[in-house]
Amino acid sequence: MSVLDTPVGTARGRDGTSGREGLVTVFVRLKLTLLRNGLRQSAGRRAAYITSVVFALLIAASQLLGLILMRGHAHVDALVVLLTGVLAVGWAVMPLFFPSGDETLDPSRLVMLPLRPRPLIAALLAASLVGIGPLFTLCLAVGSVFAVAHGTAGAVFAVVSAPLTLLLCVALTRAVATANTRLLTSRKGRDLAVLSGLVIAVGLQVVNFGAQRLGQAGGLSALEPAADVVRWLPPASAVGAVDSASRGLYGQAAVQLLLSVAALFALLWLWRRSLVKLMTAPDGSTLAAAGPVREKSDRSGSRLSALLPAGRTGPVMERSLRYVARDPKTKAAWVTALAIGLIVPLLNALQGVGSVYFSCFAAGMLGIQMYNQFGQDTSAFWMVALTISSTRDAYLELRARALALLLITLPYTILVTVLTAAMLGDWGTLPDALGLSLALLGAMLATGAVASANFPYSIPQDGAFKNVAPGQAGLAWISLVGGMVSAAVLCAPVITATIWLHAADLEQWLWLLLPAGAVYGALISWAGLRLAAPRTANRLPEILAAVSKG
Repeated sequence: MSVLDTPVGTARGRDGTSGREGLVTVFVRLKLTLLRNGLRQSAGRRAAYITSVVFALLIAASQLLGLILMRGHAHVDALVVLLTGVLAVGWAVMPLFFPSGDETLDPSRLVMLPLRPRPLIAALLAASLVGIGPLFTLCLAVGSVFAVAHGTAGAVFAVVSAPLTLLLCVALTRAVATANTRLLTSRKGRDLAVLSGLVIAVGLQVVNFGAQRLGQAGGLSALEPAADVVRWLPPASAVGAVDSASRGLYGQAAVQLLLSVAALFALLWLWRRSLVKLMTAPDGSTLAAAGPVREKSDRSGSRLSALLPAGRTGPVMERSLRYVARDPKTKAAWVTALAIGLIVPLLNALQGVGSVYFSCFAAGMLGIQMYNQFGQDTSAFWMVALTISSTRDAYLELRARALALLLITLPYTILVTVLTAAMLGDWGTLPDALGLSLALLGAMLATGAVASANFPYSIPQDGAFKNVAPGQAGLAWISLVGGMVSAAVLCAPVITATIWLHAADLEQWLWLLLPAGAVYGALISWAGLRLAAPRTANRLPEILAAVSKG
């Protein structure tokens, strides 16, 4: 008999309460205990949590006040409906990107306990209502329904819709987390969590673009077409029901509210189904299933080796490229840099306020990947250190890493520059902008190699957002900030030449900046590698100690 079939969920507690009520109390207390014990670990964690609570409460209070003040606005209904929809999307993706943020999100920890699904779901749902996120959501839901509620009917629907919205969001995140528990606890899940920074960065750019478009469109009226669709999608339909009831559309309001209620029951059913499957079915991953993947990976690796240079350069380049493909932290840094380097110039070009020179942002974002080259090796750097016995060995190591980086950054920089020029229709600026980008890329490679030799630091592997080991934040700041400032100084000759040619009305000679920038970038990167090689060879023990910390 399955552990889920035992009748513990219906037992009576010592205080006379039902087992379900007692289980709810236990899980709420468990959530509070986990929170309290987590805050006891370190003063820094307590400070971070208190700071996040304060900021979340300030934002929630400001949004609540803003929505209250917007009560009576002609198009406030479109705003609150879309806000609720965006909030639901956030709750849906949150467990995919932050699986370690709440220990109770992993129901596999409860597999050996004799608990029935129905009381377990009630207990987990109650525990999920404890935290900053539910409080923030409740404030937004209350503000949204208050902004559109008018009359007795609107008030009645508002009383039901606000808690229903909160329950829907929490049930949604629980259903998603339970259905993807095995993914989130696997290596692919950790990769997905690390990539959350990319989603945040892209989301901020999209929000910025949307806000600017909204301002150009003349106000909230531009939201109406999208809101007309979203108001029928739970949980936004619950807020839309309040607006419909306030307008006297009682039938429409009832349908919208019933849609949210039906969605809540559907999510609870899906949650229960996933929970039963998780706690009774074995994991399907086996070594035999992984065999063909490993064989395929080995074949692809052999094909890649055949295309790379012989000697030390080829294996080092292959190792660097494998880091990009397999190491979660390195992969996240690269994907984020590639996305942001493309989004910033193209979004500005799409808005008509950009410049082809914005494509230099792509070269800068990817050039940062040259910094702290040895930190991505962590404690395994000792194997690399054993192969470095002279300045030439160090130079070949650094050069190979830079060449691996160039395999991606060079065509990417050219592509972004050409796309930006095409979107702006400014082909005349393409040669000098591309030359400046190549010069900047060469300068970043040079300063990155020097910074890697002088300011190495460890990259922890135990957290999605821990990119520097404790006590090494100063080294990271000196490496990145100092390196980028130095790169900007090294690019001064090309920048000066670009400005002078424009100021002197010598646009017919701007094309010379393309080959000049390419040659200058190659020379400056070669000089940087030459300068960093002896420092690397002479500081191997210090580098190994730094990258192995934490």
